Amino acid sequence: MNEPRRRGPIARIAIGLWDTVNFTRRLVFNLLFLALLVLVLAMMFGGGKLAPLSERSTLVIAPEGRLVEQFSCDALSRNIARATNSNDCREVRLRDLLRALDAARTDTRIERVVLHLDDLQPSGFASMRDVAAAIAKVKAAKKQVVAYGDNYSQGQYLLAAQANEIYLDPMSQGGVMLEGLASYRQYFREALQDKLGVDMHLFKVGEYKSAAEPYILDAASPESKEADLFWMNDLWQRMLADAGKARGIAPAALAAQADALAEQVKAVNGDLAQLALNQKLVDGLKTREQVEDLLVERGVADDGAAGGFRQVALDTYLQHLDGALPQADARPQVAVVVAEGGIAGGELPPGQVGGESTAALLRDARDDDNVKAVVLRVNSPGGEVFASEQIRREVAAIKAAGKPVVVSMGDVAASGGYWISMNADRIYADPSTITGSIGIFGLFPTIDRSLDKIGVHTDGVSTAKYAGAFDITRPLDPGVATTVQAVIEKGYRDFTGKVAQARGRSVEQIDEVARGRVWSGAQAKERGLVDVLGGLDAALADAAARAKLGKPDAWQARYIEDSATPLSQWFGGMLQSRAGLSLLQASGIGELVLARQLQAQAPLRFIENALRNRGNVRVTPLAYCFCTVQ
Repeated sequence: MNEPRRRGPIARIAIGLWDTVNFTRRLVFNLLFLALLVLVLAMMFGGGKLAPLSERSTLVIAPEGRLVEQFSCDALSRNIARATNSNDCREVRLRDLLRALDAARTDTRIERVVLHLDDLQPSGFASMRDVAAAIAKVKAAKKQVVAYGDNYSQGQYLLAAQANEIYLDPMSQGGVMLEGLASYRQYFREALQDKLGVDMHLFKVGEYKSAAEPYILDAASPESKEADLFWMNDLWQRMLADAGKARGIAPAALAAQADALAEQVKAVNGDLAQLALNQKLVDGLKTREQVEDLLVERGVADDGAAGGFRQVALDTYLQHLDGALPQADARPQVAVVVAEGGIAGGELPPGQVGGESTAALLRDARDDDNVKAVVLRVNSPGGEVFASEQIRREVAAIKAAGKPVVVSMGDVAASGGYWISMNADRIYADPSTITGSIGIFGLFPTIDRSLDKIGVHTDGVSTAKYAGAFDITRPLDPGVATTVQAVIEKGYRDFTGKVAQARGRSVEQIDEVARGRVWSGAQAKERGLVDVLGGLDAALADAAARAKLGKPDAWQARYIEDSATPLSQWFGGMLQSRAGLSLLQASGIGELVLARQLQAQAPLRFIENALRNRGNVRVTPLAYCFCTVQ
């Protein structure tokens, strides 16, 4: 009989190490599973019924994240981000914030509103103006609004300025920073072309179409600076006017304070909080505890509340509002379809605009007999031309089916964002919406010089003159460049021609305000690209009137969007509880799930999308606007 072969010492050590690693792996995953199971059970049996909303409550508006039209992260990921103090997936849906403020205006249980804006991230000016107007309505309804914070960015201050009283922490290191608007970008020509040997070939129409300038220039072109400064000054002056009107300060005085920041800070020995008080930007310097004591005195003390006064948080108040809504509503509908984010082909999740997915939502609205009119809410800087055209066609199809379509522009509806808007029966925009940018470009890199630098050369044969001409390892053939430029110019003619037809203007008239130039909403209206200055409510009322739906209480607005699964909705709802958030923080599961969520979300980069795999490379015409401000 053969005896089993004895393993050597190295083999025995290796097997022992593998067994240890394997055991550890199984142990970790089992512990994670048990922790998750405990978390779910705790939320199932410990969530409890929503407590009634008491009289004389204070609604605390403390938004965490940036304002969005629709969530790009699911409820689970958003609440995990809150539990782990992550900046990712921090989002506040604009419609929820506006709904809460509108309800608080007439809700007899809400005595006052408190604004704590430290965690509100930079958001678009159109959205901020919507929220500011809603806060002003609460104040006009004779309900006190109090704002307090450690410091205020200028966007945060636009909201705080609407309050009856503004308080700032006396030790604030940020103060109130009214510094103006800026738009700075990095330019890569020297790094790409001179250092790395990458030649970026830009094809465009319109001297103001500056989206791809950073790849071919070392600094912004004069045309880019001229156009950007024109619309940015309009937004800046409007922000000063809005804040100044709310605070009783002349806009010119606010502008002078911004320009004299350095001298004024030096004059108060670096005390930014005192400077804000001197400039009457705030009403007092108080710590958070002092503000909470003040609210206790004015309201009702509540030892069980985190701040010592009877209060309800935004999320909880929304739950109360949702619980009071009727379960069934047979009234005719005005459908709202949101197009937020960059535009690209295919099926894309919320937070991005997919040529297929967004077109499908519009198609659902067209086919639904309960939907009598459609509002397309656009908050997009554009993207791929063909995907934009897919969506535009669906807008035209809805109109052909006899249903009115009204566009409501949000913070930005430029380039491709304008493309999908142009055929609406009427276009609404906020005066501070960023729009226009009617232009087309394509970008194509070649890396033959890069390869030469490391001694790699491309050579071979082809059966036709332009076979293999789009290989990025070869120099760009002049004939290919001529072809691509012709395609881009055709795209521009399509763009301006469709706008001219939709807007009832000549192509020459549209070309005068196109050529890639960006406008504010107010400037766009002056130039015939926008019909009415107004927000989403005005657009909804217009759509309902066009469909002859009668008085406002005779119809309802309904968002048509991809919804979460029932399990996801339930799980995310359970995570609203403090117990759920505490368990997430203690278990460490939050970091794990959030990491997986972020790993699955690749950023949409249109320049990269223009480059497919080698051998099947093409230039994708883009209608995109890098029109943001800091």
